[in-house]
Amino acid sequence: MPLFSHRSSASSGSAGSAPLPSFYSAKPVKPSKPFSAFSSTRIPWPILVFSLLCLLIGLAGTLFALSAIRRNQPLPIFRCGTSEDTFRTFYSSSDSGKFGGDSYKGLADRPKLLGFVGIQTGFESGERRSALRSTWFPSDPDGLLRLEQATGLGFRFVIGKSKDVKKMAMLEKEIEKYRDFMLIDVEEEYLKLPYKTLAFFKAAFKLFEADYYVKADDDIYLRPDRLATLLAKERSYSMTYIGCMKKGPVITDPKLKWYEKSGHLIGNEYFLHAYGPIYVLSAEVVASLAAARNDSLRMFNNEDVTIGSWMLAMNVHHEDNRAICDPRCTPTSVAVWDIPRCSGLCNPASKLKELHKIGMCSKSPTLPPDDI
Repeated sequence: MPLFSHRSSASSGSAGSAPLPSFYSAKPVKPSKPFSAFSSTRIPWPILVFSLLCLLIGLAGTLFALSAIRRNQPLPIFRCGTSEDTFRTFYSSSDSGKFGGDSYKGLADRPKLLGFVGIQTGFESGERRSALRSTWFPSDPDGLLRLEQATGLGFRFVIGKSKDVKKMAMLEKEIEKYRDFMLIDVEEEYLKLPYKTLAFFKAAFKLFEADYYVKADDDIYLRPDRLATLLAKERSYSMTYIGCMKKGPVITDPKLKWYEKSGHLIGNEYFLHAYGPIYVLSAEVVASLAAARNDSLRMFNNEDVTIGSWMLAMNVHHEDNRAICDPRCTPTSVAVWDIPRCSGLCNPASKLKELHKIGMCSKSPTLPPDDI
């Protein structure tokens, strides 16, 4: 029997009834196919695959961005202008400081030290640095940290910059290996040593809070423990200049090594000043140098004379101490070098190793402060 059956309207006698719509039929209606939005415009499968890939890439990028925002921000590179402490930058990275641990949590701060020692070096002094790292200067960051914790002294090699691309590339490799440099913003050149020394003190003062700042050359044998004992002495002068003091004739002959171009401003004899291989300035002295404009201080040809002239003008206390310029290892020696034959050790790369084999240099006990 049909689903729908309709009789003629005439038999009902209702002339006014409206006819049924045309889609009603007495025949069975076949069920239509389900409606599909893609039936008329089907998307090609390559476009569909590409769209899915784009969606996945977008989701991955969003997740990466969210994780980067939530991740702890790395500590900053430790710079003063364009000067940098590569040691602290190394320990600031998240995967470093395995030895230091909590000791270097405060890297973002200006660390407090008894003394900061800048070992002045140059691009041609690779053998000297190698010899030092095999003697009293630690050869790895953890060893350098242990020495700092034991003595209260921070040690870095201090070097400027060069226009020579090969030299800079070699330096970068050495920095990557040892992480023991302070890089300062000055041209590394012998005739510009006074400028380098001033740049060193300025950078050291801004990067470290120390009671004393030590300038030392890379061709002397140093006893860090005894230097710490010397600096820890009680002093009645806050403005202090410690070194092996000297005087001498002013060299006015341009052919000689220590020629002083501005010798006419000095006279026949130099004023009292420390030998250049190593000397110490107290914090208040370095603070004054750090605040000075670069062009406000007179520069002489010789670096030690230049520093001595500033000390004379600043009314500091001159402390003459022969323990830091001993020509041989003795019970009282703090720094050993061939005074007065050489400005430092003669043949330093080999002499440093020879001295380190002497028990008096490397193994003798530290003396009390009053004996140094």
